[in-house]
Amino acid sequence: MAKQRESASAAQPETGQGFVRGLGLFDSVMVVVGIMIGSGIFIVSADMARKIGSTGGLLLAWVITGALTIAAALSYGELASMIPRAGGMYTYLREAYSPLWGFLYGWTLFGVIQTGTIAAVGVAFALFTGVLWPSISQTNYLIAPIHVSSGYAFSLSTVQLLAIVVIILLTWTNCRGLEYGKIVQNLFTSAKTLALVGLIVVGLFFGWNAEAVHENFTHMWRVSGQVPLTTGLDAVTVFGLFVALSIAQSGSLFAADSWHDITFAADEVRDPERTLPRALAIGTVLVIVLYLLANLAYLVVLPLHALQHAPEDRVATAMLRVVFPGFGPALMAILIMISTFGCINGLVLAGGRAYYAMSRDRLFFKSAGRLNKARVPGWALVAQGVWAIFLVLPRTYHPATQTYGNLYSNLLDYIISSALIFYVLTIAGIFRLRKKRPDAARPFRVPGYPVVPALYIVGATIVLVLLFVYRAATTWPGLVITILGLPVYLLLRRKMAEEPVSQK
Repeated sequence: MAKQRESASAAQPETGQGFVRGLGLFDSVMVVVGIMIGSGIFIVSADMARKIGSTGGLLLAWVITGALTIAAALSYGELASMIPRAGGMYTYLREAYSPLWGFLYGWTLFGVIQTGTIAAVGVAFALFTGVLWPSISQTNYLIAPIHVSSGYAFSLSTVQLLAIVVIILLTWTNCRGLEYGKIVQNLFTSAKTLALVGLIVVGLFFGWNAEAVHENFTHMWRVSGQVPLTTGLDAVTVFGLFVALSIAQSGSLFAADSWHDITFAADEVRDPERTLPRALAIGTVLVIVLYLLANLAYLVVLPLHALQHAPEDRVATAMLRVVFPGFGPALMAILIMISTFGCINGLVLAGGRAYYAMSRDRLFFKSAGRLNKARVPGWALVAQGVWAIFLVLPRTYHPATQTYGNLYSNLLDYIISSALIFYVLTIAGIFRLRKKRPDAARPFRVPGYPVVPALYIVGATIVLVLLFVYRAATTWPGLVITILGLPVYLLLRRKMAEEPVSQK
């Protein structure tokens, strides 16, 4: 119990000027929805359709994503009600297992997951801005690529510059206080949710294409246009479809990811024991329903082959181009700009709170554990912004095609498997904590326990195993990145042992 009390006290601010509990249920739902809806839903269905090769398989993949996401959100609701403190998954892993597991998650969160996603969504915002202003382009360089090796370079294009400006702007507004971040989040999340609803209505009621509907839904399970999963394996067989559905989850789960980020800011949520579970449930169910309807809208407008080969995988843009040939692409660009701007704001707001909690446990920079005059972790927010900006700058170079990619995209591919591992461990922590602390207050208990959390663990583990087997090149490196946190943790623990506990 003494250890528990020490952990709890470590999560509190040093001064009486603690966090402001300024997030109600609506605000919390807006954070969940705003972070989940970024640019993924408008893009990933093209690659998923190529991997699966059938309309029925594509829709089933999204249903599986929805079931896994909602099961995970309900499970996190119990953890959030039991441990309503800043830090979210970092805190849950620390309390269920040990500080090591919490640190390894925090290490990957800061190194790639949160900051890399901020960088990726920032570039997505800039790319779609370029649809309206062509001078904003990945090939319009202020600093031409500077090669540091045969496969890597640094550059500063107008796309990269705009992404950096957006990250700086939203980091600054969030440093000014919770109220500023909340206003931006509520405004842009409301706008993009209505815009996504509008996109669905346009597709289902104004873009209805009888030929596409006939082709897509008459033979829903007929495989066509599929890219082979590996030599001798495709989605024609039952096992091949099973593997394709699992591998395709890397796209749909990423599009529906970060739903749990509101738990990072638990110290700023009013009545968190009850508000957080409700926000997680309402937000994830709302987004999953919208995602399923969005895919139906794509499929009633575009035949499957057109969806599979949408230019640059921009499925939603291809749909609007059919419905509104003149201004469809520009309309879609504006929608995605609104969506990504709100997504970045939510990611910035939430991430700094996780590093704050790590710092309070002396597992991150000391300054990150202090609140500024606006009663937010300003230093942690700035550190997050600086690293996210850095991740915008590196480029991968492909000599054979003489083309450039973005390093953060590779890192995000690598880390998906590690992120799933932490999700599985966190939800398994529910079982561990029920045995470890049977008498702890749990205002919310996951419905359907133990079936619901167990189903998520089994489902996510199957996806993980198949990703490691069939997509080894982009899964094993993620595990390596996580393991690299081990020596860092040992060094920090040694430093902690050498310092008096009273030194903060």
